This record gives sequence, structure tokens and C-alpha cells, in this order.
Amino acid sequence: MPCITTRTELLIVRHHKETLKSTNTARMAELAMPRCRIVSYGSPGVPFDASVLEGDDTWLLFPDAHQTPEPGAPLPSRLIVLDGSWGQARRMVQRVPALRRLPGLKLPPPAPDSRRLRRPPHPDGMSTLEAIAGALAHLEGEHVAQPLYALHEHMIDRVMASRGRSI
Repeated sequence: MPCITTRTELLIVRHHKETLKSTNTARMAELAMPRCRIVSYGSPGVPFDASVLEGDDTWLLFPDAHQTPEPGAPLPSRLIVLDGSWGQARRMVQRVPALRRLPGLKLPPPAPDSRRLRRPPHPDGMSTLEAIAGALAHLEGEHVAQPLYALHEHMIDRVMASRGRSI
């Protein structure tokens, strides 16, 4: 597992149904980056504490982001990343007003030939690890993102091998 030091702090808000999925890439991001942590959302009987979203220079990484940084503008020091299916992530934004108030970072769509563990229902869909790598490439440079892209590829290989499929 690589250890990737970032300037940007990452907070992953993971839908509780993602926790035990073998294809969940958020746990890889948390293991690889000391400035990354995961909080759970939507666990039955456990209200979500939106105070974890508060902080200066905090932005939301989301495909429907309403604002993106202009060239030369100050960059966020903290990024909120939603981890779940497209529908789960969209509902998190609808149900947590604090998420809607955050400035947003929108990434370009992934290359059409990108390898996938799950088929995204949205053309801009990508795994959490890919999205984090793309955001960090934009915010800190490709040299920070490259080990995360490599980790994503390695994870795909391992999951496919565990399913008895050739790499």
C-alpha cells in the first residue's frame, strides 16, 4: 500500500451500504493517505452529524457541482467526497443541507475505455478512488494522483482475480 502525502485533507462520507462491498474503493483511499478519513452516513438509527462538514476552505467533489475554482483562485484545503452509488450520493446531497452550501469541484468525465468494477449509470461516473485521484491531480498535480490511479488498477486486478476472472 503506498503512503501518499497530500496538502488537501479528504473527508469521505460513505453511505452505510457501501461498507462491506468488495468493490468499495474508499477504504483503499483511507489506507493510502494519512490525511483521509471516512465517516458513515445513513446507518439505521444513527443520525448523521453534519458538523463534520464544517471548516474553512471546504469544497464538495460532486458531478453536479454548482461552482468550480477559477484558474488562479485559492484552492480548497479540504475536500468532501461522497462514497456510494450515483443515487445514494445524489440523495445525500438532497438530504444534508450543509452539502448543498459547499462550493463544488466538478471533474471531467473519465476516459470511455476506463476499467470498471461496476457499471456506472451516469457517463461521468467513476469510483471514489478514481474521483479522489482526479481531484488531487487538479489540485496538487499529476505526481500526487498517479499512485492512486495505480492503486485503483491494482485493486481491479485483485477483485477480478478473486472472482476467477483473468487479469
